[in-house]
Amino acid sequence: MTAMDDGDFEEMLRTTRQLVREQVVPAEAGIDETDRIPDDLKALAAQVGLYGFALPEEYGGFGLSMAREARLVMELGYTTPAFRSLFGTNNGIAGHVLMLGGTEAQKKEYLPRMASGEWTASFALTEDEAGSDPAGLRTTAQRIPGGYSLTGSKRFITNAPVADIFMVFARHGDEERATRDISVFLVPAGTPGLTVGPKDAKMGQHGAWTAEVRLDGVEIPDHALVGGPEGKGRGYLTAMACLAHGRLHIAALCVGMAERLLDETTAYALARKQSGRPIAEFQLIQGLIADSQTEVYAGRALVLNAAEAYDQGTDTRLGPSCAKYFASEMVGRVADRAVQVHGGTGYMRGVAVERLYRDARLFRIYEGTSQVQQVVIAKQALKTARERGR
Repeated sequence: MTAMDDGDFEEMLRTTRQLVREQVVPAEAGIDETDRIPDDLKALAAQVGLYGFALPEEYGGFGLSMAREARLVMELGYTTPAFRSLFGTNNGIAGHVLMLGGTEAQKKEYLPRMASGEWTASFALTEDEAGSDPAGLRTTAQRIPGGYSLTGSKRFITNAPVADIFMVFARHGDEERATRDISVFLVPAGTPGLTVGPKDAKMGQHGAWTAEVRLDGVEIPDHALVGGPEGKGRGYLTAMACLAHGRLHIAALCVGMAERLLDETTAYALARKQSGRPIAEFQLIQGLIADSQTEVYAGRALVLNAAEAYDQGTDTRLGPSCAKYFASEMVGRVADRAVQVHGGTGYMRGVAVERLYRDARLFRIYEGTSQVQQVVIAKQALKTARERGR
């Protein structure tokens, strides 16, 4: 597969925009009601290549840079986030486990199946006491002849009910807190001892399935250790690197949703009349629109700037956290204003802004909560200040 040039990428953006706005947006209400993505939309996503846009070209993907990925994900953010969730983990945190830490044999075996949509991958990191801080995980990997035995449980694992392969993070032995003892293991669905609980009932993002994953003495061979023998104990560093990419991805998704919310807000303000005049003519309504427009503009610029720095390797930590923190908080404010402009109508089920209001709330939690981002940002800023003062 040859490198995608600018013209090909712009065509991919147009195709994705058309798919999202003509096929997915009209299906949103049904997806929210049934908690399910229709099979025809899954097939279209695979046909367009959305399962592998961020995966390397040599393994069947498009190999998009972070800057290009951000632009594509903004288009995907214009509709229900459940659609993006179908293939987001393949391109994001799960796919990057193999891209960053896998052996060549592991990449060749798994990435093409993920890029084509044949397989769906899950990133099994989060636990009851290890969410935003992976250092606290308790799932263990005990050495057995020829491999490992995994025991523990994971929570809120995206795509777990439909996953074909799980990237399981576990700690060697019983020692706690030592990040150097964490590794990642490839565990196929159906492996004895691995069970997936019922899908979670969530506030929003219906159609994006999450569930608990339990591991009860799951035996896997040596070659299931991501990275081979050299990968032992590198799971924490791999997780942090994957999450940095994921934070930029989610930030771009938030910008796309904010743009949709702004469109819904302005369209309603122009159509809704009060005292014989469109409410768009009222200055207080204009103030709400102006605040949202300004924040959308700022969020888009921040994400694209951070994505460029990520590609250049000049900032792979501070920028992603700043972008994710600002964009996830921003889309919540834009959603709130959208409901406010809609008034009582915005509180009714079946109205787009009500649904997006519920969907947006999760962005401030996953891929590291806003509070975790604050800690990361502050530490990086203080580190820079100390270095400057030397």
